[in-house]
Amino acid sequence: MKTPGMAVFKQQNVEDFYEMRELLGSGQFAIVKRCIEKSTGVEYAAKFIKKRQSRGSRRGVKREEIEREVNILQQLQHPNIISLHDMFENRTDVVLILELVSGGELFDFLAQKESLSEEEATQFIKQILDGVQYLHSKRITHFDLKPENIMLLDRNVRRPHIKLIDFGLAHKLEAGADFKNIFGTPEFVAPEIVNYEPLGLEADMWSIGVITYILLSGASPFLGDTKQETLGNISAMNYDFDEELFSSTSELAKSFIRQLLEKDKRKRMTVQDALNHHWIKPLNPRQAMVKRLSVVNLENFRRQYARRRWKLSFRIVALCNHLTKIMKKGHKPPEQDGRDCESDREEEEIIQRRPRTRKRSSTS
Repeated sequence: MKTPGMAVFKQQNVEDFYEMRELLGSGQFAIVKRCIEKSTGVEYAAKFIKKRQSRGSRRGVKREEIEREVNILQQLQHPNIISLHDMFENRTDVVLILELVSGGELFDFLAQKESLSEEEATQFIKQILDGVQYLHSKRITHFDLKPENIMLLDRNVRRPHIKLIDFGLAHKLEAGADFKNIFGTPEFVAPEIVNYEPLGLEADMWSIGVITYILLSGASPFLGDTKQETLGNISAMNYDFDEELFSSTSELAKSFIRQLLEKDKRKRMTVQDALNHHWIKPLNPRQAMVKRLSVVNLENFRRQYARRRWKLSFRIVALCNHLTKIMKKGHKPPEQDGRDCESDREEEEIIQRRPRTRKRSSTS
C-alpha cells in the first residue's frame, strides 16, 4: 500500500526484477531506460537519478528533493498524468519505475500534421487542463509545464492521449503558507516567479497560456534574445497577437489566452474557469462552428519547430542570473526549495535537447 508522505525505496537490486533495455533519454543527473518487468512482461521506463553524495557537492540531486518528487507521484492517479509503478535505491542512485510513455512530445506530433483546426487543438488543451485540474484539486502545482513535458501515450491512434510528465519541480502547497521560489523554464514562468512573489496554483495557468499561444501560432509570446530579455518581457507583459501569425485565429482563442496571460494572478483564470471558457466548451452552435472553421498556423509552427530542433544544444536552465540579482538585493529564498536553478530532469521518453531561439521564433 502506498502511503502519501512516505517514500519507501526497495533496497534490492532493480535488475533482479526488471530487465533493462535501451537508453531512452538523459538529463544532467538522470538517465532513462526502457525496461521489462520480469514477473509480468510489462514494459516500463526506469529513471536512474544520481544522488548527491555530500552536502558540499553540486553533482547529483538532493535526496530530499527526490523524496518530494516521489511523494507527489505516489499521490497521483489520473489518465493524463504519468504514473509511478515501483522504486529502488542503491548507494549512488534512486531508480523510479514509471509508466512508459512512447508517443513522443505533443508538439512533435502536431508538427507532422498536414492541418489542424482549433477544434482539434482544444481537444489536446482540454486534456492538459484535465490533468492540471486533478493536480490543483490536491493543491499540487507542477511549476514546469512546457511542451517538452506534454507527451503522448501512443501517437498511432485516432485520438492521442496526453500525459503530463516530470514532477521534479512540483510542490504541494500548504494552506496559509507563504511559498516563494525562483525556478522553472524562463520562457514559461509566470510574472510572480520572475518577481519573487508568493506562488500558488496560478503559476501553472500562466504556463498553459504560453503553451496555447505557441500551439496556435508557432511563436513564443515572451521569448527574447537573452534570458534577461525574456524575463523582462514577462514582467512588462510585452506580447501581442501579430496579425501575420494570428490571421486565422478566432477571437475566442485569443480571449482564452488573454485570460491566462493575466499579470494579476487574482484575475487569471483558474483551471475550472479555463475548462468552462467558451473556446473549450462552446456556449452555442455558432461558437462550435467558429472552432471548426478556425485553423492553426501550422506552416509557421512547422517552420519554427524545425528551426528550434535544429538549433538544439544545451538544456535551458532556470533563473540563476535573476536569482543572483535578487540575492544581491537582500532577499534570501529558502535553499531547500530550489532545484539548483534547473528544470531539466528528464522523464521516461526520448527527450530531445532544448534549443535557444529568438523572440517569435519558437515552438516550445
